[in-house]
Amino acid sequence: MSSQLRKQQLEQWLQQLFIDQPVNLVPLTGDAGFRIYYRLQLPEGSFIVVDSPVDKINNLAFVSLAHGFARQNIVVPEIIHYDQHNGFICITDFGDTLLSSKLNSESMSDLYQQAIALLPKIQKVQPDQGWTLPEYDQPFLQMEMDIFVEWLLARHLNIQLSSKQQQQLQQCFTYLISSAIEQPQVSVHRDFHSRNILLSNNGENEGELAVIDFQDAVTGPFTYDLVSLLRDCYVRWDDDLIAPLLNFYLDKIQQQSSITINREQFQRWFDLMGLQRHIKASGIFARLYHRDGKPGYLKDIPLTLSYIVDIAAKYPELMFLSDLVKNQVLPDLAKLVERQQTGALQ
Repeated sequence: MSSQLRKQQLEQWLQQLFIDQPVNLVPLTGDAGFRIYYRLQLPEGSFIVVDSPVDKINNLAFVSLAHGFARQNIVVPEIIHYDQHNGFICITDFGDTLLSSKLNSESMSDLYQQAIALLPKIQKVQPDQGWTLPEYDQPFLQMEMDIFVEWLLARHLNIQLSSKQQQQLQQCFTYLISSAIEQPQVSVHRDFHSRNILLSNNGENEGELAVIDFQDAVTGPFTYDLVSLLRDCYVRWDDDLIAPLLNFYLDKIQQQSSITINREQFQRWFDLMGLQRHIKASGIFARLYHRDGKPGYLKDIPLTLSYIVDIAAKYPELMFLSDLVKNQVLPDLAKLVERQQTGALQ
């Protein structure tokens, strides 16, 4: 079906819901997925309308988890209207103020504490009947890191690892997987970062943090969402700013759950979880470009790789990973960017 016909169907659906009112959809900047977002402005207020194709998107997960998050008193979009057959959803409009737009060295501590305070609630989220959170298990974690090898190394940079290098890299992956699996397992948002948190301008929730893009939630390691937030792929903070926030999180968790852990063990889990996430993310950014025709995330690859170099170097078991990215991946990426820029100028 053409995108124009799809939009016409969406408009017809809305016209049936909002009779005798003008339906004028304003496209919004989408995320990295297959959904298309619009804003619908009506006399009584505005709504976000989502075109979420049923052949590409698990809408059951989104709907079930929206209810599950709301039950934990987390501000998430309310599903106002839902066409299950076509994958059309009308939800709450919280506005456009992303947490990322308000972060600076003065504000970050307070804003991040507000976000971290949501994590004990998120860790208790359970979806409605009909959907079960997938397990973030060994095959899942391995599959994600394989994206790095397939799409960033091989496809984007044409790096072919020797048999020995493949074995050494897999040893690093196995080490990261073991760390993730040995952690306390909780409900995990799985994309909890500053571009998926809004400062709501909506009525009774005005000024509160609203959480979006939770449809890929899993049962997984209890450091994962914290890593997503504090070692964001789009912004990097000095360790001396992050350290007090790690302590804040530990205090919150130990006050509100039965999880107890010493600070040194927690730091290791946090570091290694971040590495797994950044390995995955750098591969996904390359895949978005080559498979999905979305070049906007290529600029985020160098920052993501810089985390890998620095954090992996702290652990002897991961020195191969740090050296590989530092001595081969980043230099090859810089050469590729230079070639592309030179070609664009000619």
